[in-house]
Amino acid sequence: MKFSISREALLRPLTLVAGVVERRQTLPVLSNVLLEVQDNQLSLTGTDLEVELIGRTEPNTVDEPGSATVPARKLMDICKSLPDQSEINFSLEEGRAVLRAGRSRFTLSTLPVAEFPNIEDGQSTQELSLPRGTLKHLIDSTAFAMAQQDVRYYLNGMLLELGHHIVRTVATDGHRLAVCSRSAEVDVEPAQKLIVPRKGILELARLLDNSDNPVRLTLGANHVRAHTGEFTFTSKLVDGKFPDYERVIPRGGDKVFIAERAELRQVLSRTSILSNEKYRGVRLNLEEGNLRVMANNPEQEEAEENVSIEYDGAAMEIGFNVGYLIDVLNALGEDRVQMTLSDPNSSAIMEEPGGGDALYVVMPMRL
Repeated sequence: MKFSISREALLRPLTLVAGVVERRQTLPVLSNVLLEVQDNQLSLTGTDLEVELIGRTEPNTVDEPGSATVPARKLMDICKSLPDQSEINFSLEEGRAVLRAGRSRFTLSTLPVAEFPNIEDGQSTQELSLPRGTLKHLIDSTAFAMAQQDVRYYLNGMLLELGHHIVRTVATDGHRLAVCSRSAEVDVEPAQKLIVPRKGILELARLLDNSDNPVRLTLGANHVRAHTGEFTFTSKLVDGKFPDYERVIPRGGDKVFIAERAELRQVLSRTSILSNEKYRGVRLNLEEGNLRVMANNPEQEEAEENVSIEYDGAAMEIGFNVGYLIDVLNALGEDRVQMTLSDPNSSAIMEEPGGGDALYVVMPMRL
């Protein structure tokens, strides 16, 4: 195996692929990246057995095709530290990988290619294509609500729903719910519901941009694969049943107000400074034309802010985790936000005025 490549051509795919590789691994080969060079193409593969990412790039010259696995982090750190526009010469010598660039020389350990696992190709049931910008918008609008390490393992991911001309993402951690739907040129019959694990979603989002270029999705019984030009991403699916999110969305809220999104976010951020560090609770007092936001903490410190809103209904007081409200305001793209409430013990709905493609449900808290 012998080839030369420019630093820039190697660094972009290597950075993304190395993101999949975990630092602490039970199998030593999993902290390596698999390099395969042939026919003037270099492919780099990283995996943690749940998620696999293959990036492809073009070397300047290929003297000898072949494959090797080398430590992902060390290779990335070496590439980053080399001067811009460096040419890297890569070769295998006596079972070690040797990199030469200018007057530098690095020798890296390798592990047998045969030990490197690949996520097996299960039977694919369906293929479809989506604009990258659509999928990115759906993920960005809902990813913050995914659980982190919930014992209900099916919440540590995102529900991807594909149906007749519609794609929907849903995420919840049991305290809040985020749903985003977009119409698309897809027709999946019967409709498919996949739970993609949290890490898979975060890695997939890094590959997407806001363009109309397509991302090709291959759906399998236990994995989903995405092709975006020079990258092929595969993630195992979470085996479980996602909760019926339709039942969680409150109906019939009669107190609806509209506020400026940026102003409300600043007010909540300032108030949160003096909220209880553990519970992060704030109280919202809804009055005609005004929203009073209050917080206090065990040190007897208090914050109070007022923000003008469009509202002419009955007065009401309700408590929320301020972090959940700020997350929603960060995810919404519009200048204004609409909030629908019914009583202090019922969840609130947050969305664009008049309802957009995303809807957020936040549970109240007792203060």
